[in-house]
Amino acid sequence: MPNIVCNIVEVCIFSFDNKEPLYLMLRRSKTEKMYPDTWQIVTGSIEKGETALHGALRELKEETGYVPQKFWTVPHINSFYSVKTDTLNHTIMFAAQVLPKTNPILSDEHYQFGWYPLTAAKSMCVWTGQIQALDIVNEFIIGGKSAAKLSEIIL
Repeated sequence: MPNIVCNIVEVCIFSFDNKEPLYLMLRRSKTEKMYPDTWQIVTGSIEKGETALHGALRELKEETGYVPQKFWTVPHINSFYSVKTDTLNHTIMFAAQVLPKTNPILSDEHYQFGWYPLTAAKSMCVWTGQIQALDIVNEFIIGGKSAAKLSEIIL
């Protein structure tokens, strides 16, 4: 029977160019063991003894150098099955707004980045769960629905 684990966090990073939201996409290093040379949002593991929130903020800082202006939980859980480890993985999603017209400081995990409108960012994603997360961030958080107020984390 597969194990169910929840030890991964993902962060959708956005900023604004005038009033248009742009999403940060990161390209994984060609030497990464898992999914080399693919585009993604910030993704990382929760360390032992760490909460999902602290893991997401740490991964955001490690992978991009950013400290968010605003931060939210995203009402979406990304799930995937790993044949290698026989585990069903649940990924907790967050969203971060960062200062406009700033560039990330990339870690060794990534070698390229870009700021993209929603449609372009979604077309770069490999995983359906990240596409869905971008849609939810765009509609509910950037769109200003009640979920944005209810899921914002005051840091």
